[in-house]
Amino acid sequence: MSKSITDAFGLGPVDQVAYVVRDMEAALPRYESIFGPFEVGESPILGGTFRGKQGDCVLKLGLNTSGPIEIELIEVVEGETPHSEHLRAHGEGLHHVRFRVQGLDEKLAAMQAAGFETIYYKRFGPQVVFAYVETPAELGRSVIELLEMP
Repeated sequence: MSKSITDAFGLGPVDQVAYVVRDMEAALPRYESIFGPFEVGESPILGGTFRGKQGDCVLKLGLNTSGPIEIELIEVVEGETPHSEHLRAHGEGLHHVRFRVQGLDEKLAAMQAAGFETIYYKRFGPQVVFAYVETPAELGRSVIELLEMP
């Protein structure tokens, strides 16, 4: 791929950087020393599709919106998710970057045609949808989140 991913698929600027943690309470002091305070809450996700299987999960999310890019901390409370998979394979740390997009399903189709794999997908009503996309091996198997939300 000669163009950047953002140019090739019209993704725009990164608007979030997300880290997975095993224990939110233990991780908060480390991340707050870098980014400042986080707002923490639980978020159930019902009926998401992870690697082709539908399932539910509960995540504890910590959000810091003090700068131009949102910083997200993610702890898996229950369920199998891309985050629990990442923790087993790589431990705590950077999980994904997020791009806000319009026409998410069309972008997913174009990315899949170029060798990207959709690993997680959830639609919340007619206007809000997100997906995690894994880059092809030659790009290092990074995870990108796409979010379409008015």
